[in-house]
Amino acid sequence: MLGNTVITKHAPNVPQCALAFEKLFLDAGAPVGTWSNVFIDNEQSAKVIADSRIRGVALTGSERAGSAVASEAGQALKKSTMELGGSDPFIVLDDADLDTAVKWGVLGRMENTGQACIAAKRFIIQESIADKFLSRFKNELERLKPGDPMDPETSLGPLCTEGALNGVLMQIDAAVKGGAKVLLGGKKLNRRGFFLEPTILTDVKPDNPAFHQEFFAPVAMVFRVKHEKEAVDMANDSPYGLGATVMTKDVERGKRIARQVDSGMVFINQATSTAPDLPFGGVKNSGYGRELSRLGIGEFVNKKLIHVA
Repeated sequence: MLGNTVITKHAPNVPQCALAFEKLFLDAGAPVGTWSNVFIDNEQSAKVIADSRIRGVALTGSERAGSAVASEAGQALKKSTMELGGSDPFIVLDDADLDTAVKWGVLGRMENTGQACIAAKRFIIQESIADKFLSRFKNELERLKPGDPMDPETSLGPLCTEGALNGVLMQIDAAVKGGAKVLLGGKKLNRRGFFLEPTILTDVKPDNPAFHQEFFAPVAMVFRVKHEKEAVDMANDSPYGLGATVMTKDVERGKRIARQVDSGMVFINQATSTAPDLPFGGVKNSGYGRELSRLGIGEFVNKKLIHVA
């Protein structure tokens, strides 16, 4: 929209997606070169970032990648934005509508098989309704149908790579060794493909290695709290701060809680989502800068003052 051209390095396992994005721009009538792909390794990427023709750097990826790319951009005095990991809290207060909470809980955790930075990952439930919510949430996860993601009947797809599946299985194993309990799932599905059973972990204590980790998979950690303050404290006890959800029938109560949650985005009575007119981004280890909306457009604009005396 501003006239900036974009040079994109996708993750190495999705070259077809990179080509598809470029084709979309061309099909829409954008001039050749508006969007260009480069298929290069990390060392070559550092050289591109340092090139004087590159004026800004935006990354969507892991904390490790963000640290490396932000460092390279900083050394070259380039503006950068970082959209990194997330471990979004999904707070269910004692006055929440359970039908709404369970519906959004399942959608928020299982969209894209849980492989989303803004997926609901830590379910923080007030004690008085925890048993009812957990029972219904578990029942809905058990009903998910694994299969081909292109099949409309499928409601549980595979993880993106074998490495991703093995990595999350190791995370689950470490969590259990650290004292967590597996209420549901926890294992690879016995079928072709990189499928993980929908998984619920409970009794994850602060000294458990899983407590501060992001599960980029269909794995939900469930925590019970007694009151609002404990819910907020639990939500904020994370190195991440991307999105968050508060479920309550009292919108003013939801706003009060939302203001206390240390996160770039908080959604009331809906799982964290995106829209072109809403700024998207996080705080803490979830990155900095914003995408989408006027704020996102303004990230890569040079502001110039011309003053006439």
